[in-house]
Amino acid sequence: MKDLSRVHMEAFLEMMSAERGAAVNTLQSYERDLDDLHSFLSERKVRMTEAASNDLGAYLSGLSHQGFKPSSQARRLSAMRQFYKFLYAEGLRTDDPTGILDAPKKGRALPKTMGVDDVTRLLAQAEQEAAVEGPDQLQHLRMLVLLELLYATGMRVSELVSLPAKVLDQEGRFLMIRGKGNKERLVPLSQSAIAALKTYGRRQALEAANTKQPVPESPWLFPAASKQGYLPRQVFARDLKDLAIRAGLTPSLISPHVMRHAFASHLLANGADLRVVQELLGHSDISTTQIYTHVLEERLHQLVQTHHPLAKQAKKQD
Repeated sequence: MKDLSRVHMEAFLEMMSAERGAAVNTLQSYERDLDDLHSFLSERKVRMTEAASNDLGAYLSGLSHQGFKPSSQARRLSAMRQFYKFLYAEGLRTDDPTGILDAPKKGRALPKTMGVDDVTRLLAQAEQEAAVEGPDQLQHLRMLVLLELLYATGMRVSELVSLPAKVLDQEGRFLMIRGKGNKERLVPLSQSAIAALKTYGRRQALEAANTKQPVPESPWLFPAASKQGYLPRQVFARDLKDLAIRAGLTPSLISPHVMRHAFASHLLANGADLRVVQELLGHSDISTTQIYTHVLEERLHQLVQTHHPLAKQAKKQD
């Protein structure tokens, strides 16, 4: 005779597929999670249709003790909730035992970032290489401009590499960026970024004038022989890691996205308003920007633990 729990699980999966249009991967995930719950409850001599809240809570606790991440536990709880809501709706239960179960707290991953000293070393290395005359000077100038713009504005790498060539013609200290959702935002440029842009533009024009076979003028600030016509972000990321190595930095800790994080973290560390940083980064929701306050809190905690005299005394006593 077929296990009734299995019958109900199959009916639940059919409902999820037919009525909710769940994807194959989602259905397979639900099936694995419910199979695991079924095995756990079977060992406790409890039928799935009769499981109480404490049975399901014990299952979740077991996952935690086994080292499952909060995200994995939350996914299992989601599958359980969907299943028991189905049983309730079908009249197979008179209650929902998952109603009082709490989702595990997810630890929010803090973004990697760079200290001011590391950014300074990286920029100094790029500036030093860009100052050397030779066939690779334009490429080195391009890297310097990329870094100066990235650290001055906190642009997304996709926004940065696809900047239009008309940026070279503009006057003033502000740049209009077209970001996610085709939304435009205004960001200020540093004096060093403006200077690097001008030098890069002059060198571009000089090399174009000296080319025997004229190349069609590109609409992009960083033209490249790619499908899009501009510098691929993967190439920029690779070249940035190479520059980091030459600057004596750990390449695995540095990327265009980490530079964006550095921009935001350093602004907040120096007293910038969170709403201003949100606007500069192009975040639609301030909760996305608030992750950087956690970075600062962690740094302040480490600072106190390292330098506060009472913290030092506590360490000595330990």
